[in-house]
Amino acid sequence: MKKFTRTIEDFSCEHCERKVKGDGYTNHCPFCLWSKHVDINPGDRQNKCKGMMEPTKAFYAKETWFVMQKCEKCGKMKKIKLKKGDDLSVVEDIIAKELY
Repeated sequence: MKKFTRTIEDFSCEHCERKVKGDGYTNHCPFCLWSKHVDINPGDRQNKCKGMMEPTKAFYAKETWFVMQKCEKCGKMKKIKLKKGDDLSVVEDIIAKELY
């Protein structure tokens, strides 16, 4: 079974409503770090849940920032790797929420 399907698509974020240009590896909004629960395996768009994935935790490991997201609909947790161009001020907000 194929574990990754590169799907190049632009989208409007359903959380912040900003336009996002996809590159085939885009799995979250770079402006608010939310995403939509659409994949079973990366890029397949086969998940029927379609819930919004809220960024709930942030951490730094192996010289990379990661964010844990939780689906508001089904509760599934997913780790995403941040990439160049993602808004790191959102990471600061996530960490601040964790502390209080």
